[in-house]
Amino acid sequence: MTDHKSNNALKILTGVLAVALVALGIYTIKFYNEEKENQQLLQQEKAVIEGELNDLIIKYDEAIGSNEELDRELVAARERIVALRDSVQDMEANLALIARYRREVSNLKAEKEQLFRVVDSLSNQNQRLITEIDSTNNVLLERTRISDSLKVQTQAMGVKIDQASQLKVSNLRGQGVIERNSGRLVKNDRTRRVDKIRTCFSLTPNALAAAGEKDLYVQVYNPNNELVGDQIAVQHDGGVMVYSAATKVFYENEELDVCILANTVSDRLIEGNYKVLVYQGANLIGATSFSLR
Repeated sequence: MTDHKSNNALKILTGVLAVALVALGIYTIKFYNEEKENQQLLQQEKAVIEGELNDLIIKYDEAIGSNEELDRELVAARERIVALRDSVQDMEANLALIARYRREVSNLKAEKEQLFRVVDSLSNQNQRLITEIDSTNNVLLERTRISDSLKVQTQAMGVKIDQASQLKVSNLRGQGVIERNSGRLVKNDRTRRVDKIRTCFSLTPNALAAAGEKDLYVQVYNPNNELVGDQIAVQHDGGVMVYSAATKVFYENEELDVCILANTVSDRLIEGNYKVLVYQGANLIGATSFSLR
């Protein structure tokens, strides 16, 4: 009877142990699966953190160099992010580290937002300055254009005034003359008998011309383009000019009749057409022609 009871107790104990063993197996499998899932989740979270850090590094790379005033701070912040990313890559994922890195990523994002707001503010200020400088340059260019235009107009007006103030001639004529013993001059167009070449003209009235003593010159060229006269060399600003004859007159802005005589030599007097040019200083103020036979 005692043996029977012992066998029953043994059977009961064996059953209980079997049930406990099965439960322990089930619990072990469940714990393993949960741990495996947790590790996968931690690895995913680790990858997410690495991705966020890489995105931050890219944004800092784009910002560095855009603003010299903040480059040092931007580079330092980027280096901290790179160090944290490398640390994340090397770590064995666990819940505590993931939580700490998540806090650090959050802090780095906040720092990035603050720095980038400063960068945007400085960029906007620089853009406003550039716009103001461009506007100022446009105003200066417009003023320069107007000034240049006024200078051109003033120069053109000065040229017109200079031209208007120059002496002008009318009734210009050239002719060969014979000089009598009495000093009287008689017109003659025969080369063998001509003693001098006479050039006569009138200076016209001109209120813009400066009154006073004027140097007048004549060039007479024969048909061979040889200068006829005394070969008078005069130095002007533009160089030396040679004339046939010269005279001085006193001009008072009113009409003034002038005649200039050029001496001749027989070998320069030939048959044909002669040119006569009249100058005030170096300025040509009249031209005509005549013929000798």
